[in-house]
Amino acid sequence: MIRFSLICEHDHEFEAWFRSNDDFDTQNKRGFVECPSCGSKKVGKALMAPAVSTGRNREKMALAMGQAQKEAMAQLKALSEKMRENADYVGDKFAEEARKIHFGETDPRGIYGEATAEEARSLAEDGVDFMPIPVFPDDRN
Repeated sequence: MIRFSLICEHDHEFEAWFRSNDDFDTQNKRGFVECPSCGSKKVGKALMAPAVSTGRNREKMALAMGQAQKEAMAQLKALSEKMRENADYVGDKFAEEARKIHFGETDPRGIYGEATAEEARSLAEDGVDFMPIPVFPDDRN
């Protein structure tokens, strides 16, 4: 996960986490990145220093969150877990399986897996409904 320092057209600065630079670019182009202060979707990267996340840093980040943020993160994590529990993991075949479901070639079901930015872009162009599932640092093996 990468933490980006972002800024909107009205100079509101905020931070957001993305799996990669490509994920930020894809989500920003599709209008998914929005300023929490004013709702503007004209968002860009602000100047930022690289950060290395260690177990100790993660604990500090958790302690720095207010109660509302901790509750929101817990709810987001619970939602992410529920989505995974009720779907089939298809690994790197996500785009292929999503298309089969979309075009009626296989029975509809919930799936999750990995897709490249190009695969995600192509799915969106084909009208396939999907959304990224948040990945939390402690979700990785």
